[in-house]
Amino acid sequence: MGNYLLKLRHFSEVPMLLDVIHVEVQKNHRMLLEFANHEKRVFNMLPYLNIGVFKSLQDERLFRAAYISGGTVAWPGELDIAPETLYIESVPVSP
Repeated sequence: MGNYLLKLRHFSEVPMLLDVIHVEVQKNHRMLLEFANHEKRVFNMLPYLNIGVFKSLQDERLFRAAYISGGTVAWPGELDIAPETLYIESVPVSP
């Protein structure tokens, strides 16, 4: 997980429409995300897997059950992650 406070300074660079509209689970606990502005980015979940509620996502089957709910990525068991985090901590996909 990156330095969250440092990244908050760049929060103004985050598009207004942060909703995630598509998720594709990839290898090594990564997700290919598409946001409402049609930007595609890759999010690495590995740094979160030892933190609180996200520990349950160490189970590959549960992680692969990711779906879109309320504009973000969610998993069974009422588990989700903020779309702002997904955007700020992800990297753009090269065209």
